[in-house]
Amino acid sequence: QVQLVESGGGLVQAGGSLRLSCAASGRSISTYAMGWFRQAPGKEREFVTAISWTGANTYYADSVKGRFTISRDNAGNTVYLQMNSLKTEDTAVYYCAAKWMVATMNDDYNYWGQGTQVTVSS
Repeated sequence: QVQLVESGGGLVQAGGSLRLSCAASGRSISTYAMGWFRQAPGKEREFVTAISWTGANTYYADSVKGRFTISRDNAGNTVYLQMNSLKTEDTAVYYCAAKWMVATMNDDYNYWGQGTQVTVSS
């Protein structure tokens, strides 16, 4: 099993930046694809970004392309989400997720963190 803990959320003004971290424990994430999802109040959970287990491939929702960057540090067993040029529509609880081997843009991931709140003010 893999335990995932997100951190780095908070309150930021529109146009600002935040860096989220996802620390994994229990197993190495080296053979897992990793993803970030988010859920705003009253809305369903949506895909944000994912990275393959090799780190060779990344995927982004259209809404965050050019603004968000996912990266991974397998040695440190950590995944990051750098969020720049934040918009109020980015306000949501952000969840880190892990899936064995193959990255997808679906929510069929095996392990999920507890989430971290990101609030973007105008």
